[in-house]
Amino acid sequence: MTELPKIAVIGSGYWGKNLVRNYHQIGALALICDKNETVLASFQEQYPGVETCLAISDVITREDIAGVAIATPAETHYDIAHEALLAGKNVYVEKPLVLHEYQGEALIALARAKDRILMVGHLLQYHPVFVRLKELAKTGELGRINYIYSNRLNLGKIRREENILWSFAPHDISMILSLAGEAPENVSATGGYFLHKQIADVTTTHMEFPSGLQAHIFVSWLHPFKE
Repeated sequence: MTELPKIAVIGSGYWGKNLVRNYHQIGALALICDKNETVLASFQEQYPGVETCLAISDVITREDIAGVAIATPAETHYDIAHEALLAGKNVYVEKPLVLHEYQGEALIALARAKDRILMVGHLLQYHPVFVRLKELAKTGELGRINYIYSNRLNLGKIRREENILWSFAPHDISMILSLAGEAPENVSATGGYFLHKQIADVTTTHMEFPSGLQAHIFVSWLHPFKE
């Protein structure tokens, strides 16, 4: 049996704890990095034998660590991913990859230069239902697709690092692009700023594709019920 590469999870909180659990289940988890010592102590009890550390440098300098999974606040994604790629690690980043286009382009270029994997956590791409939906769309069994819409609505979790578009919409954009099989030629987005002057709580995004396909995405963390 081939030995799995050793993975370090950086950030083990709200979503990172799920990565920790899954990497441990498949026998790939080697190291958990987090700033919270109490959280790390809890993981050491839960997963005996798994190493922990407080500093990202302790992950980057480990030659036995083949890849890192980053689940830290969005505004830190670029710096951590950049440092990991420079050190020759394969990198998995929870969405959103970064908060600025130029940062994403820089990471892609660096990953290519280093011949390393740079992957974003669009987990719904691998959901069996969506895999089947893509097959139906690709084979033409659904007929011509003219319009796609998605609603991702909830009351919270309200963030202060990124707006609702960056926080909620990446999964929907990812799936729409897969179903469309092409890049949009026009994209427009409008938002409402109700709780913070510079962070949108509600956005509507409209996408137009060369084939004539159109799509829109409505996201909100101020909705009274989850949809």
